[in-house]
Amino acid sequence: MQLAAKVSRRAHGVEYAIRDVMVKAEELRRRGKKILSLNIGDPVKYGFDTPAHVKRALEKAVASGVNYYSPSEGMKELREAVAEKENRVNGAHITPENIVITTGISEAILFLMGAVVDSGDEVLLPGPCYPPYMAYVKFFEGKAVAYRTIEERGWAPDLSDLESKITSRTRLIAIVNPNNPCGSVYSQSELRKILDVAAAHDIPVAADEIYDRIVFDDGAFTSAASLAKDVPLIGLNGFSKAHLMTGWRLGYLYLQDPDGRLAQVWDGIQRLSRVRISASTPVQLAGVEALRGPQDHIRDMVEKLRKRRDYSLRRISEIPALSASEPRGAFYLFPKIECIGTKWKSDEEFVTELLRDTGVLVVHGSGFDPTYGKDHFRAVFLPDETMLGEAFDAIEDFMKRHL
Repeated sequence: MQLAAKVSRRAHGVEYAIRDVMVKAEELRRRGKKILSLNIGDPVKYGFDTPAHVKRALEKAVASGVNYYSPSEGMKELREAVAEKENRVNGAHITPENIVITTGISEAILFLMGAVVDSGDEVLLPGPCYPPYMAYVKFFEGKAVAYRTIEERGWAPDLSDLESKITSRTRLIAIVNPNNPCGSVYSQSELRKILDVAAAHDIPVAADEIYDRIVFDDGAFTSAASLAKDVPLIGLNGFSKAHLMTGWRLGYLYLQDPDGRLAQVWDGIQRLSRVRISASTPVQLAGVEALRGPQDHIRDMVEKLRKRRDYSLRRISEIPALSASEPRGAFYLFPKIECIGTKWKSDEEFVTELLRDTGVLVVHGSGFDPTYGKDHFRAVFLPDETMLGEAFDAIEDFMKRHL
């Protein structure tokens, strides 16, 4: 008798709401239903093309034979370019030796949690939060603890709630700024207070800033690295969003730790990077060009997104039982569904019925945190106004028919 293979406990518990909802959408697509996808934060899917000079750099690297393994920590030239960018643009104080290149920011999160979390350890995450943070903490048998963010204040962090949730098992405080899924941008004052709490409790900070250059108010974004003088900090960033290289899978971590308190953690991150060999070598050379070449496309993209944000907010405000805080960065809306508990049992049920009825695909808010994300959904405002209009028309009709 052949025994059935058993899935590991770790893998069985992994969830990723943003892509999990696509399974239901694909079933409907196969049956001939038109799907209006507002679920994936991929600007390239919506007409924002990778800059030509970055494409040429990749073509040149491949054609010239740069197709071999690179050092596990990343090519020196790219690490130098990352250090230049972070120090110049975000006020960090790092050297190329304190940078590890990853295959996208998701791998950076995996390396970070793999180096920090043991069984029973706790990581403080903003609620709601980008799902891989919760997934990887859980995968390494830790506990993801969400600190509240306040919707009425544009999803600003609740500092008293954050501090109240620190325990003897807290190993890391994470900041996602600008935030996915809410689009909030933390003020300097809020960041300083988080860093002060971290310093008081001797806890390191991780700052995910992949949307650092997609901000709608000039001067609104401040990098935590520029303020973290006495707090050891690990920064996470990548090329998918601002540089429109989503499918190229290129990201990085950096360490800002002048007193060397995270030396063992950094050694663990480097060990994990060696196990997976290296990030794509030709793509890394294209990453150098992305950082050092023309940046004009970012300004143009942000201007388009600002108009699409404003249009989306106006449309949401006109739909019964939906409301949304204004996103100040990234490209997500996180509307509240006012009638959960009466018309629908949960936000996941709402999203599923909306998809089946209209073909509009969004992500249930509880997938970003079961407490602080529930009764919401996340939608991107990346499409042009024609597609956004079609989607919002369908949502408006759906709500009117069900209320």
